[in-house]
Amino acid sequence: MSSVTIPPPACMLRPLEVPFRYLFGPGPSNVPPRILAAGGRPIIGHMHSEMFGIMNDIKKGIQYAFQTSNNMTLAMSGSGHTAMECAVFNIVEPGESVLVAINGIWGERVAEIAERMGMKLIIKIMPAHSFVILHILQALAKYKPVLFFLTHGESSAGLVHPMDGVGDICHKYNCLLLVDSVASLGAAPLLMDQQNIDILYTGSQKALNAPPGTAPVSFSERACHKMFNRKTKPVSYLLDMTHLSNYWGNDGKPERIYHHTGPVSGFFALRESLAILAEMGLENSWSHHTEIAEYLWKGLEDLGLKLFIKDKDLRLPSVTTIAIPEGYDWKELLAYIMKHHRIEFTGGLGPSVGMVLRIGLMGYNCNKANAAMVLAALEDALKQCRKSKA
Repeated sequence: MSSVTIPPPACMLRPLEVPFRYLFGPGPSNVPPRILAAGGRPIIGHMHSEMFGIMNDIKKGIQYAFQTSNNMTLAMSGSGHTAMECAVFNIVEPGESVLVAINGIWGERVAEIAERMGMKLIIKIMPAHSFVILHILQALAKYKPVLFFLTHGESSAGLVHPMDGVGDICHKYNCLLLVDSVASLGAAPLLMDQQNIDILYTGSQKALNAPPGTAPVSFSERACHKMFNRKTKPVSYLLDMTHLSNYWGNDGKPERIYHHTGPVSGFFALRESLAILAEMGLENSWSHHTEIAEYLWKGLEDLGLKLFIKDKDLRLPSVTTIAIPEGYDWKELLAYIMKHHRIEFTGGLGPSVGMVLRIGLMGYNCNKANAAMVLAALEDALKQCRKSKA
């Protein structure tokens, strides 16, 4: 055998170094010590009975967070994108239509997924606006899709979309409603069963404050009927709900069969984050995020900054967008704040690039002290950074 020719890399012979940052962008958010400790517990096997018990707890926690009694409730092994693809891959078959409402980047992503599967029907709208029921109804009547996608909390625009009535008209046209709540869950009211949402998903790393890497998702009975009566197999084996429903004990079978190795530590952390939300109570969490958001919004306006979403009722409490102040280089502002205050804000994403700065105060990070820190950092940056004369 030949000898080793590639030496150990120097970086691997040094200790890991991770700086502390205040993560006040659109996510991930800072993880509280209790959740960090949960994720650091000793690993157990992903097929151990104790692990199944923890997964059962997670299912109940998601049902509470989503306000659903759906049996087909679980957490994907991956980010919110994983749940997004899981929904589309399992529901839609070749030749069927998907209708996608685009008011930011997440609608664009679902549209691309649909396009890669050979289908694409889109409603387009500028990122600072919401859709009216009439627009949705007309599109459903015209295209007759099997699936309609809408983002509840559009983090690229800082927009929360009204959900009342959307599920009702989808069902009128025999269409399933898929909703993204990655940026809004726990921060803005959302009631899966009452609002007739067929598929709802979120991510672990925002208001839930767990590390990135797990994605709660739930399917209604209507969605399950469509999903488990397919003529063709889903395009992804990893995301095939026939297997995942068994792995999560949702298919009624007495034995769970190995499908993939789930993120054990990630599930520990997610279970703890859902416990914290249950202890606080959903309604308390919603009102707390609104209170802090309104405090932040007033402070931003007092600094002379303009909020991107004009209608207060459409502003996402967890992620605030401000129009880039005239005459400033937004990248310079963000770099200054990171360097001198150790605070992460971000610019726009997708269609909002170059239009906004995004500030996120979610879950553990959502308090007045942090909001005051945000305002002080922005005030300092506006004084210290160069402003063009143009």
